[in-house]
Amino acid sequence: MTKRWPHFMASLVVCFGVMFSGSASAQMAFVAGSDYGVISPAVKTTQPDKVVVTEIFWYGCPHCFRFEPYVEKWSANLPEGVVFEQVPSSINPRWTEHARAYYSFQLMGIIDEIHTAFFDALHLKRQRLDNIDAIAEFVAERGFDEKLFREYYFSFPVETQLRKNAQNEKRYGISGVPAVIVNGKYLVSGSLAGSNERMIQIINFLVTQELAL
Repeated sequence: MTKRWPHFMASLVVCFGVMFSGSASAQMAFVAGSDYGVISPAVKTTQPDKVVVTEIFWYGCPHCFRFEPYVEKWSANLPEGVVFEQVPSSINPRWTEHARAYYSFQLMGIIDEIHTAFFDALHLKRQRLDNIDAIAEFVAERGFDEKLFREYYFSFPVETQLRKNAQNEKRYGISGVPAVIVNGKYLVSGSLAGSNERMIQIINFLVTQELAL
């Protein structure tokens, strides 16, 4: 879990990874407060008639990067009644540039084409994509509209989403990424789960529990 420390490298070192799989461990019983956190009051989800699983991430987090292939695999085979969404964190002010980029990509309709490439550029190619000019150049190099990207970057829709995210992250009690919120009620983190394998089991346990309600 990445603490809200001011230094970029400190942020990288302390974030925890989450591994996700599709099979629930229904026979296991996990304990609230020790295995996972309870969010009280619960936060309203984007789809109240579904079980919403929300991953909160930062493009610069190496553990979020390693989690991404698992996200892709799991979200491609969602159980009926379950919705998966990703939310870029800005609990550290330095992460806001990447959160703006994510929502700009989304508004441009290119998130599917550029999301993984952006992760790869940061972690495999070691590119410094930490300001609008560098990210705009990255967008243009991939054949997308740089001018449109710049227009969206500081747009009202992006600002609105960032404010909403900041409010929700406070309600969730988020202090690091990646973090997984199950139906606005439960917080699953590496620090509580103790291992990536147990995080998988806890997330699936909670999803199964919510589906049964």
